[in-house]
Amino acid sequence: MEDLPALWLTLRLAALVTLILLVLGTPLAYWLSRSRARIRPAIEALTAMPLVLPPTVLGFYLLLLFSPSAPLGRFWLSLTGGTLTFSFAGLVLASVLYSLPFTVQPLQAAFGQQGRAFGETAASLGAAPLDAFLTVTAPLAARGYLTAAVLTFAHTLGEFGVVLMVGGNIPGQTRLVSIAIYERVESFDYATAHRLSAILVVLAFAILLALYTLNGRRDAGRA
Repeated sequence: MEDLPALWLTLRLAALVTLILLVLGTPLAYWLSRSRARIRPAIEALTAMPLVLPPTVLGFYLLLLFSPSAPLGRFWLSLTGGTLTFSFAGLVLASVLYSLPFTVQPLQAAFGQQGRAFGETAASLGAAPLDAFLTVTAPLAARGYLTAAVLTFAHTLGEFGVVLMVGGNIPGQTRLVSIAIYERVESFDYATAHRLSAILVVLAFAILLALYTLNGRRDAGRA
């Protein structure tokens, strides 16, 4: 299949972005669920911006930010010898920013539902903050982590505007399934576009079905 590399690259991107966001999104979500700082609403708004901004708008500004003429792009170029624009590394960074709310919001909700009692109890028993989080808070938020991982992975699979603006359409490097579908439609190759679209539809449905099935079993077990 000619577009198999695009499918593999898409799955690789989604998996990597999900892993990165679960690590980076955890402290942010935990802080948002606990903090009473005045700046918290502003941080929440910034985190949620990708939900309301047109992907092309976010992609345009990321393209400027990743440009070798910008400080971040110039730093990356001096560090690696390659550019962030039109590269897989640029796709990863752009996707992390674009999918951020799909990780942070479920985790924030999961941490917020716990309150402070469990962590305070662990601290009173002598547990260090990190130990209390890893042994008490995180396990209790397992459902939030599952939801965050599934939504982030599924959302990254369907990205188009942001990744096209930042990565372009370079076979084997930045050409994702969503871009391949668009290219096939432009060339009136509807049969291939249908096959690729069907793969994404089935994959997204299977992922979401697994999530809701697992959550339903958890609810049934608590009843």
